[in-house]
Amino acid sequence: MDSNGTPTVKWTFMGRVEYSEGLSLQRKLISKLIEHPESGSGYLLLVEHPPVITIGRFSDSGNLLLGEDEIRRRGVEVARIERGGDVTYHGPGQLVGYPIISLRDFRLGAKDYVHKLEDVLIRLLERYGIKGQRQQGYPGAWVGSDKVAAIGVYVKRWVTMHGFALNVNTDMTHFDMIVPCGLKHYGVTSIEKLTRSEVPLRDTAVAFAGHFGELFGASMQWRSSIGNIRGGETAGCSPV
Repeated sequence: MDSNGTPTVKWTFMGRVEYSEGLSLQRKLISKLIEHPESGSGYLLLVEHPPVITIGRFSDSGNLLLGEDEIRRRGVEVARIERGGDVTYHGPGQLVGYPIISLRDFRLGAKDYVHKLEDVLIRLLERYGIKGQRQQGYPGAWVGSDKVAAIGVYVKRWVTMHGFALNVNTDMTHFDMIVPCGLKHYGVTSIEKLTRSEVPLRDTAVAFAGHFGELFGASMQWRSSIGNIRGGETAGCSPV
């Protein structure tokens, strides 16, 4: 909290990061926030990953349409993780966000937190002339019957990790290897597909951070690096 009682969130856009490295940094930061709550209200890591399929703890193995060995042969990592939700894909051209925040500081429960994340994503889509919406019972941001952003979170002692994945300029053919989020009768889409124009991922990251601060009522503090992976400081990309 700052002197006015406003939650403070340190944020960065890290660019391309291996999924395992991003996960390691999240775990380090959630431990720090739990053990040292005086250090701030949290962090927002915005990244892009190499191709990876992640499998949540409630997933159905039938939602992988190819065997794991075949998926890896195609150059796509497979990772089983602790977040909620089913199976999803991350890859180049997709903005992935990991808010590691204290829900107590924001006076939010887990469901309200997910709804606020949806609000931020829907507000962000408006910048591109896209009318996003919620789909009752299916967290994320939707355009009609197509999901443009997935949400899967994990909460430990009132601190969040994991987050969202927004398809910006994503290669949508990679979703053909899975049933995204286990939803067989719905599709997936991207900002590029909807607007027929490529959007710089860094610009989308900066816009998301701004809307996050507005809708969560947080003071957003840019950091060029957060945490310590690869034996040194993580290199963030300038927001301007």
